[in-house]
Amino acid sequence: MDSKDLAQYLEATNSIFKPWLLVQLRLKKLQERRATISPEEYAQELTDIHQDLMNLGEWWQGIEDEVF
Repeated sequence: MDSKDLAQYLEATNSIFKPWLLVQLRLKKLQERRATISPEEYAQELTDIHQDLMNLGEWWQGIEDEVF
């Protein structure tokens, strides 16, 4: 599945508001561009994505049935 397919899936399933899936989309897009960017730029973007994921925290606790 490429980033376009993943984006279409997110739209079709109304999952665009699920932040962990948006992180997956960002990772997929970065993976697709890896060959065209410098290793330093790749590492920086990966670090940014990782930090955003860590900032999500444990927001789902108590509402697992609703969001997963």
